[in-house]
Amino acid sequence: MADVVISFAVQNIIPILQEKLREAGEVETDVENIRYELDRMTAFLKDADSVMGDRDERKENWVKEVRNVAHDTEDVLDKFVLMMKNNQGSGWSNTVLQNFLNCAGNIRFRSDIVSEIKSINTRVNSIKDGCQKYFGLAGGSNSNVDASIDVAYDTRRDALWEEADLVGIEEPKSNLMRLVMEGGLDLRVISVVGTVGVGKSALVKKVYDDAAVKKGFQSHACVAVPQALSDKTNIEELLEDLIKQLYRETMEAVPPEMNTKNKNNLKVGINRFLQQKRYVIVFDDVRSILEWNAIKSAFPDHSNGSRLIVTTRDNAVASYSSVMEENVCRLEPLAPEHSLTLFCQQTFRGRPCPSHLEKITNNILQRCGGLPLAIKSIGGFLASKSNRPDEWDVLYQSLGAELEGTQTLRNLNTILLLSFNDLPYYLKLCLLYMAIYPEYHLIKYNSLIRLWIVEGFVNEIGGQTVEQVAQGYLKELANKNLIRVVKSKENGNIKSCRINYFLREKLLQKAKRQSFLMTVGKNSNGQWDKNARRLSIHGLWENFNPQMSGKKLRSLLAFGVTDLKSISSILELLKSCMMLKVLDLSGLPLESFPKVITKLLLLKHLYLRRTKIKSIPRSIKKLQELEALDLKHSLVTELPIEILQLQKLRHLVISRYEGYVEHSYAPMEKFLGFKLPNGIEALNSLYQLAFIEAIPGTIEEIGNIKELRRLFIFKLGREHGMMVCSSIEKLPNLQSLALFSKTENEILDLDHISSPPASLQELSLSGRLEKFPHWIKSLHNLVKVYFRWSRLRDDPLQYLQDLPSLVRLEILDGFVGEELCFKAGKFQSLKKLYLDTFESLKQVIIEEGAMPNLKRIKIQRCKSLESVPSGIECLAKMEVLKLLYMSPQFIEKLSHEDNHKIAHILKIEFGHNKSGLPMADRGSGQLERPEPPAVGSSQISDFIGC
Repeated sequence: MADVVISFAVQNIIPILQEKLREAGEVETDVENIRYELDRMTAFLKDADSVMGDRDERKENWVKEVRNVAHDTEDVLDKFVLMMKNNQGSGWSNTVLQNFLNCAGNIRFRSDIVSEIKSINTRVNSIKDGCQKYFGLAGGSNSNVDASIDVAYDTRRDALWEEADLVGIEEPKSNLMRLVMEGGLDLRVISVVGTVGVGKSALVKKVYDDAAVKKGFQSHACVAVPQALSDKTNIEELLEDLIKQLYRETMEAVPPEMNTKNKNNLKVGINRFLQQKRYVIVFDDVRSILEWNAIKSAFPDHSNGSRLIVTTRDNAVASYSSVMEENVCRLEPLAPEHSLTLFCQQTFRGRPCPSHLEKITNNILQRCGGLPLAIKSIGGFLASKSNRPDEWDVLYQSLGAELEGTQTLRNLNTILLLSFNDLPYYLKLCLLYMAIYPEYHLIKYNSLIRLWIVEGFVNEIGGQTVEQVAQGYLKELANKNLIRVVKSKENGNIKSCRINYFLREKLLQKAKRQSFLMTVGKNSNGQWDKNARRLSIHGLWENFNPQMSGKKLRSLLAFGVTDLKSISSILELLKSCMMLKVLDLSGLPLESFPKVITKLLLLKHLYLRRTKIKSIPRSIKKLQELEALDLKHSLVTELPIEILQLQKLRHLVISRYEGYVEHSYAPMEKFLGFKLPNGIEALNSLYQLAFIEAIPGTIEEIGNIKELRRLFIFKLGREHGMMVCSSIEKLPNLQSLALFSKTENEILDLDHISSPPASLQELSLSGRLEKFPHWIKSLHNLVKVYFRWSRLRDDPLQYLQDLPSLVRLEILDGFVGEELCFKAGKFQSLKKLYLDTFESLKQVIIEEGAMPNLKRIKIQRCKSLESVPSGIECLAKMEVLKLLYMSPQFIEKLSHEDNHKIAHILKIEFGHNKSGLPMADRGSGQLERPEPPAVGSSQISDFIGC
């Protein structure tokens, strides 16, 4: 994991120290040598991480030495910058730097820097010599690496042919059988995609071994794709394995001319053998499009219904190889009931789970996350244990350690390691960092990508911002099925995700060994790694002692810390964390801003969400490196003028809801943002600004912050109309905009925009509109629209119906008319529709061909509405219909004469009584309490996503 640190050292330390310490004689040469050698070793480190795994202790120790050097090099730079800031205050130009170095009082400091650089240079040369002696840095074959690949390959190949005794796969097996046996006569590539351990290989084996498949095809073969298939030797190995299987099935000897190491000749031989044969061939675990391209050319298409089946963890590989989405089988984790059945098969030989073990069994299955491989591994291990709950609980508490300790779990460990090693290097860092979150933690993408950026894992690429590149990284991890997407945004970006327990445990083990990350808190063993770069505190921290030092720490994040003792421990530790760049104390019941924070002069990321902090000190100006300040749900309502000196700020988020909890209804006047001093245009790097209160000078200056992507303004009045419109027009990169009036009856005057930002994707308007803003019709990138209390007299649908990208439309008290009509052929992209509190609305009409992709409708508190929307029966893709707080007459009609119109919808919820008790939930068989009686802060947060 030293690649980022090395790059950081090469790009930042070298130019500064070479230029400013040239007078120190050999130092410049020493620094150049450090850069050269670390650069040279970076490529080797990447290869070592990809194939070494955890088996080669000698190489592991060598890599650790390189990482330590890279870390120490970073420390030199940070000490240098920190001393500069302590001596010179904010800002450090070349002139300031030169004066600092020439100051008599800092000669000793300069000497120390020189000494440390010379020491690092000596260590680098020693490490280089060791590398050449033991591992051949200059290149060449590495038997240890090759052996590691072979072991992993053999483990996975054995797993493919293991007995596939899965449950709950009847439907996916039926779908896969249909794709294999039916359809056209052209050569079809069928892909089965899913996360590691979800049962892809077992499902394919079930189909491959089916009698109908054996009878329906003349030739059969199934091969596990080796790691690093792009290597010439591995391609030949795969082709040779395939040839042997094909000839073995016919009980023929492989022709002498096929005993070749030439991959092109092998492909020609395979093609010749399969001439005029109907064949089915399985390729297990194809990891990249490049690998698939290296394979596919060997197979002829004679229009006889032949099939190639690919299993993969990568959605991109599945889509590319199968070409058409209908040929992709996406395998999901097992449902809870199927997980329990499989577990009982493995653990109790098919008998039901004993009642005294039900609770611990449920906990274990939760960690397994519906993955058959995990369930089988854990179940098989427990089958050899007694049925004592205390013994099972010991296993539950140490499942991560058990990955190393038993053969059944070691196979799971090996496959997880392969999944990690297959990643490109930049994704390894990003995924490894996700181990910092607690088990089952819902990871919000906004905070995650900001952390990646601050850590230096993400750089600008082409014309993309670092935020856009980071979003792409997260999507890559999702496409490779290494994270589970919990919620997505309408524009396709991931909103929240989780990682599998076993993968997290493997990442955590790896991170701790490399001093990449340390975790403490409840159940902590008290071990303290003084070299750790990141600290994650989970809940009660009982083992703190004053001797613990955080001088090497760059990040500190706290989760679920509420007790005073743990808070005191954290604040005490912070006194030694002078190199800290990330600090997240969200949820801590802090009454005031901790003074120690303003001494953390390298801090880039400060999160104090859900605290009781009321004010920010003027000394915040010391944090000149700060890029993100988040005080959402704190008690802060105003920032000092010194905030304007933090010119590296990219994210500034502050808001709260006075007197209301997050999931209850909040009147408009209870939405509180924060007051910014005039001069906000000085913060010209801002990417996100939320939620500021409308002040004339501030609103005008916002238009000069050209990098703004997300803007949310509270307490707008009619008098602000011209100013806010003028500023919005000047923001060419704006993607999300939310405007809130002072009260529900206050007019939002937004009719002064002629050229809105074409990049706008999300728009929320809360307040009265005298007429519909005409400029919205031109926003072709708009995916989400939210109107509240607009009370328009004209039908708003006529202005929105031709927006080509609109996916989600929410309107609350937005129209005073009696009829809404969705015209034929309109709203082509809409998937979600929410209508709330239309007092006069009597009829909703959906013409044939309107909203062809609609999946979800929610209508609530429309007391005059007489029946379900006319034409709803034509919405073929509808999945969910929610009808809440409607009139008794509406419910009565729905239950009888209108019931047939909604018969095709899988899930339906409706209710109308004042107590909020549910009346029905068809499809799921479960009753759910209807939502609170108006749109509140939870819906606001859902729109904002920050």
